[in-house]
Amino acid sequence: MESPFLEAHGLLKYIGLFLGGVCHQFPEHSISIAGVQLPLCARCTGTYLGTVIGLVNFWWRGRSRASWLPPMRVLAVLVLFFAFWAIDGVNSYFNYLSGRVILYVPSNLLRLTSGMVNGLSLSILIFPMFNFILWRKPERQRVVRGFRELTAILLQVVALVLVLRADIGILLYPFALLNLVGVLWMLTTVNSMIVMILLRRENCAERWHQALLPLSLGLLLSIAEVGSIAILRYVLAPALVPPTL
Repeated sequence: MESPFLEAHGLLKYIGLFLGGVCHQFPEHSISIAGVQLPLCARCTGTYLGTVIGLVNFWWRGRSRASWLPPMRVLAVLVLFFAFWAIDGVNSYFNYLSGRVILYVPSNLLRLTSGMVNGLSLSILIFPMFNFILWRKPERQRVVRGFRELTAILLQVVALVLVLRADIGILLYPFALLNLVGVLWMLTTVNSMIVMILLRRENCAERWHQALLPLSLGLLLSIAEVGSIAILRYVLAPALVPPTL
């Protein structure tokens, strides 16, 4: 399927075409603001916004170098979040393929919500691993300390879902940019860890400027990965369109 952003204009066109490398962008599965589709589908929008919410909370709470996972009771809740995301995804996929209701009627609200808690869970798990690999002396504190903190973050998730559903036109570009930031932050975090392991630079950084090399390489890899897939989609999409009978 060709990206629906081929016909878009301005900055939204370029963000949408680039993010076509990570998302199918089906219009019927996407959130629209003021009648304009966001660059990611509802589930991907939720996932990457969830990672941003997690990152902002870690920094705001002074956990930018926290290297310990949450306690087991919080991890158990995250497992439930992953299960919700997986079940909703499978249900939606089979509904898309067959046109029949399998477990329940899919909706963009459910896709967005399951994506949000999935993205938040990913950030809670990946961020302490990143800190453990990056810093020479990672801080021995939990990235989320308990249910109270998790509940506070979940209230922010609910608020963001409500804002997205409010269809406020002025927020189109901020949310489009947050889509882009979320994708690049998550992929850069993962790619930077891979770079540090391959270059044998684990536990080398004491200050953020000493982390610039792995972070820069991780960012370049992320842009190359997403951009390559987006270009491949653009090249192959016309050939994959079924012929008209």
